[in-house]
Amino acid sequence: MDFTQLLQELGKGFANFSLGNLLMILVALVLIYLAIWKEYEPVLLLPIGFGCLLANLGMSNEVGFMKVIYEAGIKTEIFPLVIFIGVGAMIDFAPLLSQPSMVLLGAAGQFGIYATLLLALAIGFPLNQAASIGIIGAIDGPTAIFVGTKLAPEILAPIAVAAYSYMSLIPIIQPPIMRAFTTRKERLIRMEYAPKPVSRLARIIFPILVTILVALVAPDAAPLMAALMLGNLLREALVVDRLSIMAQNELINIATLFLGLSIGSTMTAQSFLNWQTLAILGLGLLAFVIDTVAGLLFGKLMNIITRGKVNPLIGACGISAFPMAGRLSAKMALEEDPTNFILMHAMGSNTAGQLGSVIAGGLLLALVMGVG
Repeated sequence: MDFTQLLQELGKGFANFSLGNLLMILVALVLIYLAIWKEYEPVLLLPIGFGCLLANLGMSNEVGFMKVIYEAGIKTEIFPLVIFIGVGAMIDFAPLLSQPSMVLLGAAGQFGIYATLLLALAIGFPLNQAASIGIIGAIDGPTAIFVGTKLAPEILAPIAVAAYSYMSLIPIIQPPIMRAFTTRKERLIRMEYAPKPVSRLARIIFPILVTILVALVAPDAAPLMAALMLGNLLREALVVDRLSIMAQNELINIATLFLGLSIGSTMTAQSFLNWQTLAILGLGLLAFVIDTVAGLLFGKLMNIITRGKVNPLIGACGISAFPMAGRLSAKMALEEDPTNFILMHAMGSNTAGQLGSVIAGGLLLALVMGVG
């Protein structure tokens, strides 16, 4: 190889490097900065940011080892399902089982999904893409990826980035909305926690029963719900502690790492720098805001019906982002009164939102595939 050929080989990386790639590398660095220095969901944003960096240095999901990871975990939908097994193993459904009325808040927290779907249709997105954009409002990365992969893989990158980014920004986005739609008097409402005892048998029957019902009523949501309930059954069985601990740690961590890299690897300049991406990010944020507002308003309605016994703040955590949203609602109450503990009520609403987002995703899949 002569000197000219050597220069050509060394210059291959620069040959296809564009201004768009440079801009996306800056986006990647911002995500990495938010993950490390601001600690905004670092487990999610750090691998996504690094994957974006690789994608714009010639290592996208269309070549090399990133292609292998993407096709093995995203196209097959394995990564979201594996993550849901880990999430299920972390969730204690006892607060929900002892307070069944929290299901209503979990349902209200999905309103933004459908409102945003209609808005996306109105501004020109086809139904499959509009449904995929709407599911961002669940603030549930695995569900958004699962639905997006099936319905609109061409816009999966901005959908996943929006879902995970807004999840990490919950402590910034939700508090102003919560203060705007509730009064201080409402935020000071105490909710006595006198839960009905939940037997071990009920804890075991619950994941099995939910899996059966969802598979029969909303079969398109069955894979995600089955994965979530499998993880929960590992937790509640009390005879497979090693599997439960593994699902909560090694399994979910490995899947999250590779899922983040895979999503980041789709964030090339060609696929990301366009008006459509900006519209998706904006609509996703709108869906999140509408979900929060709808949950708060429904919480206020429950407060009226119960004659002042429900703190509307627990309506804001009817979204899927578990356990961040539940903790934030409890923190907001504590800021008004350090002796006001509503955490268990908030977790009941938050776990209901987790179930609600999966069912909402299944309904969207049934709607779009049925129309198709």
